Amino acid sequence: MQTSQLQRAGLVVLLAGQLLPMIDFSIVNVALDAMAHTLRATAIELALIVAVYGIAFAICLAMGGRLGDNYGRRRVFLAGVWVFGIASLLCGIANSVGLLMFARALQGVGAAFIVPQILATMHVTLKGRDHARAIGLYGGIGGLAFIIGQVLGGFLIKADIGGYGWRSVFLINLPICLFVLITARRFVPETHNHQRVQVDVSGTLLLAGAIGCLMLALALGPLLHWSWPCILLLVLFPVLLHRLRQSSLRLEAAGGAPLLPPSLLRLPSVRFGLTLAVLFFSCWSGFMFAVALTLQSGLGLSAFQSGNAFIALGAAYFIGSMRSTRMVERFGKRVTLLTGCAIQMVGLLALIGTFQLAWPNVGVFTLIPATILIGFGQSFIVSTFYRIGMSGVPHHQAGAGSAVLSTVQQSALGLGPMLLGGVFTQINLHGNHLAAISGTLGVELLMMALLVIVTSLNRRTFLPVTVEG
Repeated sequence: MQTSQLQRAGLVVLLAGQLLPMIDFSIVNVALDAMAHTLRATAIELALIVAVYGIAFAICLAMGGRLGDNYGRRRVFLAGVWVFGIASLLCGIANSVGLLMFARALQGVGAAFIVPQILATMHVTLKGRDHARAIGLYGGIGGLAFIIGQVLGGFLIKADIGGYGWRSVFLINLPICLFVLITARRFVPETHNHQRVQVDVSGTLLLAGAIGCLMLALALGPLLHWSWPCILLLVLFPVLLHRLRQSSLRLEAAGGAPLLPPSLLRLPSVRFGLTLAVLFFSCWSGFMFAVALTLQSGLGLSAFQSGNAFIALGAAYFIGSMRSTRMVERFGKRVTLLTGCAIQMVGLLALIGTFQLAWPNVGVFTLIPATILIGFGQSFIVSTFYRIGMSGVPHHQAGAGSAVLSTVQQSALGLGPMLLGGVFTQINLHGNHLAAISGTLGVELLMMALLVIVTSLNRRTFLPVTVEG
């Protein structure tokens, strides 16, 4: 495997590429109402416009990591940017729901080729402090992009630049794609494994089926009132997951290379990383969904005003991410993670108090103190997620390790709005928006407390490890 050093310019290019798929998870949410009017889309069609991107992204992530390991991470990264750029253009000119859904799915495929290459390239080309700083930036940019999407989407819809309306939330990707395509070959070193491994076709199909069942059920369940097709999809998810595990074990025992290597999943760092992903990222996306719904439906704020409510959170998140490397170096990953959980929990309590005391006169500025705390806490948690998850992964499995973590992360982001959104909806049916957001934030507090307990009991995960070449 080549191990050319990744320079600062190359890191900037990779992080610019990272912005593309991450922003598109949230920027579309604020454009749904405008899309509904232009394309005459139904509620189910709008849910699918959001869902097909996440489904294609999650399904193809593991394959994207394997292709990068085999054929060159920079090459697959650039291919992903090309696909994402073409798909964004198709989204921007779509004149029907069908074409928009197809283009969104194509965006998800491009995103799945982009994301695993970024973390894997950092993992194999950087060491020591440079590696720690790059991972901190990766976590910081990834989380910040999710918030930027909310704010930028609201701004673009209101500004209506060039009369493009909601189409501008997709067309904004094109200059970023062009920048990455022009600069990546010069500044990003090519890395790959010496020996190519055969593609695990069976594992790919089973993983696609399992994730597709889960995310389609989560997207359509609330709209279809959890009718029998949605329940069937949920039942099929663990069945297909079990078949995937059995298939992977057989292939590994025969000396093959499964798409999701069981040996990788046996690493304490990876297992804890996956637990962290499920608990935290489902909370995160559910939080963004429930608060945005409260601000717009409960308090009557516009999409632009709702987006602005997350600016302070995003700024605090970015500042915290920049400090996270020094925090980890001085106190270790475990203390940093627990500190992040503690700060976030205090912020959630402060946010509940803010809603209770100021309702219904809750404005953007009223939320700043609580959201600053939440942003700082989230930044420490996210930065340790990648550091912990990749800490014991051998270099020759960097792409697979990155893809495993990213796949579960994206699935958890899809789970959050269903889980916390369901809590919000049920409380709101029997109460009001204030009770609904307070109860939802209370459930998130309980999930964060569970994360603290799991972290406290997993001391072995945070012991120093030696990564193989």
